[in-house]
Amino acid sequence: MDKNHAVDMAKARIKEITGKITGHERLEAEGKTDQAKVKFRQKVQSLRDRAEGIKDSFKHDRS
Repeated sequence: MDKNHAVDMAKARIKEITGKITGHERLEAEGKTDQAKVKFRQKVQSLRDRAEGIKDSFKHDRS
């Protein structure tokens, strides 16, 4: 997990916990949603990194 994703995940988790503690259901739900968004962005980045690695391996095979 890169630094930006870690920070975003921490903020989302804090939002969720704050919502739970205060009984603010909407804030809690926003925190959960934000966490899902961060996880999705992580998956997309991972796929991009893998695709870049595959692309690079084909470049090296042709050299």
